[in-house]
Amino acid sequence: MIADTSTLHFDAWQSLAHNHFSADLPMQLEERTKGVSRRDSLKVILNHLNLSISSNEFQHLLNEKNELYKASLKDLTPKNILPGVAEFISELKGRKVKLALASASLNGPVILEKLALSEAFDTIIDPSTIPLGKPAPDIFIAAAKSLSLFPTDCIGIEDSVAGVNAINASGALAISVGTNKALKSTSHNFGTTAELNLADIHLAYQIFKKELFG
Repeated sequence: MIADTSTLHFDAWQSLAHNHFSADLPMQLEERTKGVSRRDSLKVILNHLNLSISSNEFQHLLNEKNELYKASLKDLTPKNILPGVAEFISELKGRKVKLALASASLNGPVILEKLALSEAFDTIIDPSTIPLGKPAPDIFIAAAKSLSLFPTDCIGIEDSVAGVNAINASGALAISVGTNKALKSTSHNFGTTAELNLADIHLAYQIFKKELFG
């Protein structure tokens, strides 16, 4: 949600499906693969195509997809940061808010480096060390722990349904960004990243804590 890399992910999946199975993936699959692990995304795609493959071929496709995706990142620069995100992060750092990246992507550190945002984050969670991917809460629980915080003291910001469900399950406050109707189930929703602001999020957090502890 820092840069629009989800379209790059889906483009890579599209290429993979076309090259190996002569298939075109419908756009509704993008939301189902958004925010989840590479392995789980491939399972979704194979299920949609009604295909069963060997474990060796499965791993080969995972590796090929990652190479396709990494190739698409070569031209990523700070200009690709979504509107309002850099300013929002700067505001958070100015208030000394701790930041953790809890991405399902193994390429998170590379992306932050290309966006010149590595120094803004106090910790980056390695998804390969997390037992269960989103929508399980594991990665957000790990992020809170790495910041020496309880999940209920944290706020997670996500643009995917799987991510929002994971934040909710962790016990943290979920803030969503996007116009997908399924995201409206969160306690607070911003239509775009340009609308992100600390004042509204702080108010949502106050309500969240009051409802949680009375």
